[in-house]
Amino acid sequence: MKSRTMVILALLILTAGCGAPVDDGRGAAAADPLPSWNAGPTRDAIVAFVARVTDPASSGFVPEAERIAVFDNDGTLWCEQPFYTQLAFALDRVRAMAPDHPEWAGDPVLAAAAAGDVNGVLAEGEKGLLKVVMVTHAGTTTDEFAGLVSTWLAEARHPTLGRAYTRTVYQPMVELLAYLRGAGFRTWIVSGGGVAFMRPWSEAVYGIPPEQVIGSRIATAFELREDGPVIVRKPELAYLDDKEGKPLAIDAIIGRRPLAAFGNSDGDLAMLQWTTAGAGPRFGLLVHHTDAAREFAYDRASHVGRLDKALDEAAAHGWTVVDMQRDWTTVFPPDS
Repeated sequence: MKSRTMVILALLILTAGCGAPVDDGRGAAAADPLPSWNAGPTRDAIVAFVARVTDPASSGFVPEAERIAVFDNDGTLWCEQPFYTQLAFALDRVRAMAPDHPEWAGDPVLAAAAAGDVNGVLAEGEKGLLKVVMVTHAGTTTDEFAGLVSTWLAEARHPTLGRAYTRTVYQPMVELLAYLRGAGFRTWIVSGGGVAFMRPWSEAVYGIPPEQVIGSRIATAFELREDGPVIVRKPELAYLDDKEGKPLAIDAIIGRRPLAAFGNSDGDLAMLQWTTAGAGPRFGLLVHHTDAAREFAYDRASHVGRLDKALDEAAAHGWTVVDMQRDWTTVFPPDS
């Protein structure tokens, strides 16, 4: 009873210092920092971990400088079905660019992309995806590419949900990001998606500044042009931030092992393994997509965001698994 009371008191202290109340998505300000999370063991595990590492009287107290939480993006912070958002952007770019590239008609992958045939692109596997990404993402400066992404996001709509892609973020996870930052955590994105694709909007949507976004990247080059120096994007893959690449990138860029890691697929397995293997209190969480009515239901057999081995290992490592249907009162923010 005493330990439970300490957890509750610590939570009250934390939430009192979190600033403005969180909008619960229903037009009402709520004192509860996690209003879109149902009461239950998943929510309790999050709250207990935060209370433990932030209470100076706790044996698990962690100084604020060491409170780092890393989040996958696709399928963890926003929707990744029926195919990745960045692929949707690339397909639209191919269609827009195709009239200037008649030679693409003789390439099965690019011809499929120009026709909006996702299955035709995916049939070539990673090779096909990389080809589409390279022809649509390279040849621009970093500023030009950021502008293309921002313009596209302002106009594009999800093919089945019918809402802006920036409104396919998961409201419970947006609340969790704010809750952790209110408790002194620095929140980072560590995604297999392109870093240049995420940085233009990550701060406005998630409150995560561009310098705290890690992702896959293509090669770049510095050029001194008549109108000034620029960074130009080249059609070469420089780094794939997926699977074992995630902990390697965290170690190289952040320089600290995170306290908490959040993912949803086998691509996040190594990141969760490495994070939770550290000394002291650690927290790992997987988002399990179980809600076909409000979003999508998929795991082991999915061609996008497959959750198989990581789901099997969750119990052995003591990771928390979110059951989207059970644990979230709402999935998306209001579409406005």
